[in-house]
Amino acid sequence: MDDVDRPGAPRSRDIVRAESLVTARDRRDLLGHGPLTVWFTGLSGSGKSTLALEVERRLIASGRLAHVLDGDNVRFGLNRDLGFSPADRTENIRRIGEVCRLLHDAGVIVLSAFISPFVADRAAVRALHPPGGFLEVFVDAPVEVCEERDVKGLYARARTGEIPEFSGISAPYEAPSDPDLRIDTVTGTTRECVASVIAAVLERV
Repeated sequence: MDDVDRPGAPRSRDIVRAESLVTARDRRDLLGHGPLTVWFTGLSGSGKSTLALEVERRLIASGRLAHVLDGDNVRFGLNRDLGFSPADRTENIRRIGEVCRLLHDAGVIVLSAFISPFVADRAAVRALHPPGGFLEVFVDAPVEVCEERDVKGLYARARTGEIPEFSGISAPYEAPSDPDLRIDTVTGTTRECVASVIAAVLERV
């Protein structure tokens, strides 16, 4: 099936995909490892960004090219036009999924930390990647614990209705039923959780 015939394909039929003269093997030889998209999903306050940033630091320190895409950060630029309605959340994840695939093609270990509350959206991002190129990490912490950790006061504002469409309070969060990796940030220390993620990454790159 041509790109223009796929659901969600470009509107114009007058574009042709450019093929790189650099192969995935060329990039692997340059970097010393393969690419991977690590997708951290979980409620606000579960520990996604904390884990992603520390995993990034340790991977870089070990000579591996890694980069964090953070849910808040992308809304300052690429996705600044999006809100938090279900449609906007889906578009937010669609755009980030495409960025992840581009970085994956460049040979990067991408560490994406997004609530990404909908199963279908996460599945769509996985489908953009080749087999074995996507690692879904469920950062598992119940809403009660996330609320206790909330230094920004977001949960309190959501409880009063000041913040609408807040995942886990006034909007749904569809937890993965069969993630590639489940990280329990309630019982596990940061060191233990980071070590588990890095071990899973190194098995795949």
